[in-house]
Amino acid sequence: MDTPLRLDPRFEAVVERLARRGRRSLKARLVRVQDKSWLIGQSAGAAGLSWFVAAVVLGHPAPLFAPIVALVCLGMTYGQRLRRVTEATVGVSIGILVAEVIVHFIGQGLWQVILIVGLSMMVALFLDAGGFLVTQAATQSVTIAVLLPPTSSIFGRWLDAVVGGAVALLAAAIVPRAPLRRPRVSASRLAQAIADLLQGAAVAASDGDLDKAAVVLGRARQTEALVHELRSAAEEGLDVLSGSPLHRSHGAEVRRVADLIAPLDHAIRNSRVLVRRIVIAAADGEPVPASYVAAMNNLAASTEVLARVLAENGAEEVGRRGLVEQATHSLTLERTPYLSAEVILAQIRSIMVDLLQVTGMTIDEAVAAMPPMPPRPH
Repeated sequence: MDTPLRLDPRFEAVVERLARRGRRSLKARLVRVQDKSWLIGQSAGAAGLSWFVAAVVLGHPAPLFAPIVALVCLGMTYGQRLRRVTEATVGVSIGILVAEVIVHFIGQGLWQVILIVGLSMMVALFLDAGGFLVTQAATQSVTIAVLLPPTSSIFGRWLDAVVGGAVALLAAAIVPRAPLRRPRVSASRLAQAIADLLQGAAVAASDGDLDKAAVVLGRARQTEALVHELRSAAEEGLDVLSGSPLHRSHGAEVRRVADLIAPLDHAIRNSRVLVRRIVIAAADGEPVPASYVAAMNNLAASTEVLARVLAENGAEEVGRRGLVEQATHSLTLERTPYLSAEVILAQIRSIMVDLLQVTGMTIDEAVAAMPPMPPRPH
């Protein structure tokens, strides 16, 4: 009977780590595609509609530039769409118009390409177009100068570009509510990550287990991506408000969530410091009082309440009462002569202040809700 092949334990650990990373990578890629699904559909629809208007309504035989301009204008983000649509339409139209005029009157060739590109870029810069759009103007002019044959109408392709820009402008104003909800979802994920770190830190501190603490620290170091996701979601939501008149009524909600970025960022940073200190305490054999472990578990429970409130579009004030009670109770936590325990206590209280700001308190109100601690024993 053949014995099963056994690998070196270190090699097995590497394989398992790569497999976990691959699963996380696949999940992240699927989420990225899902998040951009509306933009993909919107861009594809705008390209098709631009072609239909130019080809069927206006009767142009090969309206290449209508869908191209629509895609250049919309891009893959909501940021500054109205401005980008205007600039792209102007920049690309300039390049096409310059190329059409020169090719129509003096034909195609080496020096015509040089003249077309130079004039297109100069006119685009003169009209204060951005660097990307200056390049687009030159690119589209080269397409006409090199690839496409002259036409009887000087303004046909230029009109296609205008059609593409007009369709893109219409599409830019039609945005679903998803970008407005995404900031709350991202804030909820970050709050839940803080709760998970606090729970993991409490278990590691209770057991004094260095390996458990190191695992939690590894998870804590991966949370920066969640902060970046929240910033990106908030910026996207604000861009939708500025570019889509259909959602102006949701402005206060999106701005309120954007104001949560700073306190949530501080809370996740303080959580990382807390976990790092628990690693040091476990490595040095310093005990962590059971009351500190209970405080971390209670704080994790309150943070989970905030995460649910954010996900359900509720009022952040719902979680405030429990946090205020915990802040008051922190005054009764025992003091120890150990440095790591003192740092852990300080970080617990700092996280409380951060989360109180998430509930709508100002920094001064949150600090005032945290009573000063008595001096530590010598």
